[in-house]
Amino acid sequence: MEGDVVGRACPACGTANRPERRFCRRCAAELKPAEKPDPLPWWRTVWPFRRRTRAGSGSVFRFLVVLAVVLALCAGGFLLLPAGRALIEDTRDKLGKATPVTPTGIEASGAVPGHPATDTTDGLNNRYWGAPGPGASVTYTFRTPFRLVDLIITNGASTSPEKYARQARALRVDLEVTAANGTEHRKEITLSDKPGPQTIPTGISDAKTVRLVLRSPVGLTAGRHLALAEVEFFQRS
Repeated sequence: MEGDVVGRACPACGTANRPERRFCRRCAAELKPAEKPDPLPWWRTVWPFRRRTRAGSGSVFRFLVVLAVVLALCAGGFLLLPAGRALIEDTRDKLGKATPVTPTGIEASGAVPGHPATDTTDGLNNRYWGAPGPGASVTYTFRTPFRLVDLIITNGASTSPEKYARQARALRVDLEVTAANGTEHRKEITLSDKPGPQTIPTGISDAKTVRLVLRSPVGLTAGRHLALAEVEFFQRS
């Protein structure tokens, strides 16, 4: 048995041990136990950061996870903005199929005899709405709100070039769309002075009424009136 020993006391039993010993000569307890690691911060308790790694192992993976989370948060924030929502709707318009929708009500500010505004939705391009002059308007009402993706306007009296030239045409149309919640959308449409259908992309959600105001007449001379042959509406299916 060793005599009196001067040295570090065992943390378990209190026995003195020589400085060079690693384990207690009495109870074999470790004389220099490893220090307890500091508690992990809260973010290190969340996967995939909850375990400690050696020599930076897994750091690339953790970086990619953090980057993906940041990008996802940025994308989510952008999509909550009006510009982001509009981008989504426009993309859906391009990927979806447009189908025709028929208004349930048509009301015009005026019409020449024999050419009512209802002729603009009869599916025939040899009949037309005869508007009394520039500033005349026609309003279309729909049963349920819908996403108005396209508007097709057949200007003039007919698709026949000869008949087209017999009446005046509006080269500009003010488009006014009222949504179901009362929001108004306005757009100025410029039409080509030629017979045949002209497609106007719109991209307006929850359309309830559509009003067209005829502007910038051409060929409006004595004995002639503004003619609008057909107006077609298309919704996203």
